[in-house]
Amino acid sequence: MARAVASLSRASGRGGGTTLPGRMLLAVQPDAIGRLATGLRQGSAVISATNGKTTTAKMAAAILSPPLHLTRNTAGANLASGIASALVRDHDADLGVFEVDEAALEGVVAGLKPRLVVLGNLFRDQLDRYGELELIAARWRAMCDRLPEGAGLVSNADDPLVASIGRERARHTWFGLDDPAAALPQMQHASDSKWCVRCGARYAYRSVYLGHLGDWACPSCGDARPALDVAARDIAPEGLEAVRFRLCTPQGDAAVRLPLPGVYNVYNALSAAALALRVGAGLEQVRNGLERFSAAFGRFERVQLGAVDAVLLLVKNPAGANEVIRTLAGDGAAKTLLVALNDRIADGRDVSWIWDVDFELLAAQADRVVCTGTRAAEMGMRLKYADVPEQGIEVEPDMAAAIDRVSAAPSGTAYLLATYTAMLDLRGLLEQRRLVRPYWEEAA
Repeated sequence: MARAVASLSRASGRGGGTTLPGRMLLAVQPDAIGRLATGLRQGSAVISATNGKTTTAKMAAAILSPPLHLTRNTAGANLASGIASALVRDHDADLGVFEVDEAALEGVVAGLKPRLVVLGNLFRDQLDRYGELELIAARWRAMCDRLPEGAGLVSNADDPLVASIGRERARHTWFGLDDPAAALPQMQHASDSKWCVRCGARYAYRSVYLGHLGDWACPSCGDARPALDVAARDIAPEGLEAVRFRLCTPQGDAAVRLPLPGVYNVYNALSAAALALRVGAGLEQVRNGLERFSAAFGRFERVQLGAVDAVLLLVKNPAGANEVIRTLAGDGAAKTLLVALNDRIADGRDVSWIWDVDFELLAAQADRVVCTGTRAAEMGMRLKYADVPEQGIEVEPDMAAAIDRVSAAPSGTAYLLATYTAMLDLRGLLEQRRLVRPYWEEAA
């Protein structure tokens, strides 16, 4: 019945059967995830993080498939229902690779019993849903305490809160950046985890790479970043097209050209590389997979709007938005922006987080900004306070009309910055215009 529901959902064109089949199945068989997962010949790996889990999962798939046949929740349905739907669709693959919502991780891991858990980062996001970061970390610790002895962990050593989880486990792989030349001049004001988990003193950083991620240590109790097993060195950005780095692993080093920009995508690549190495991939296989990777839907996705080259970017919390803005601001060129801000449940009802986003970095480059979404007016006001010239700010709550305003330009490049549901709304309109494929048709 669940498979039939999935087929009908895809045939209707209203969805890809990404959540409903699993929701229905779990309602009548609560242990369905565990039962179906027994058919995966090499078990499963799960990936959780505030930022980057969708991209990391797709990078891991680019590395591992082929030669492995993977089962994945490719459309980003990362609650238990999405995992169950993926397993209903294909439960006899070699390996399951699943991205999992931060708050859902504990329950999914209990049912799935994966061979590997990847913990990427914890940033402030949707406080009305998740609460403070320490609450998520407590759930992750409880999950880790219940992992079977043979299960492995892959963790971001640069995140002090993540590094405090499962530190004592023997089968633990740590990844992070090791390139002081790529560090920020100082910690950003919107950084989150600044205080020692053990003693409460303020961390000291030799290098800060992204938000609170970096080479950290506590001057009071002596706690410090774990030694890196998988690292990125010699990081060299190539504008908005790519970033080069040296991937350093226990198998040796490899020069990688990742076809995505930004330090945050280097972190995603390290996470995916560490996962792939743990499940048996070779270093050359990892390098080839990363270099042939294409962005996940809504994450640096390129779209042609008339004569305008548009780039769709997901911005859903201060840390992620600031990294996108820092990347965009790097070239100093004038820009057309469409900023779509929604306040639905999946975005977080509280949109005060936009005041922790450094839109000021783009003020001198924002030639024209169209604000849209359910909170378009608030975004327009935020940009006014960021010193974007008022004559360059347009408030258009209707997204279709906002797209039309951008696509009417005779030429140029536009950047579409959108919160999660706003990104889905924008893609839905672009799908209707046959400019992108439905997100559930994303290739693995």
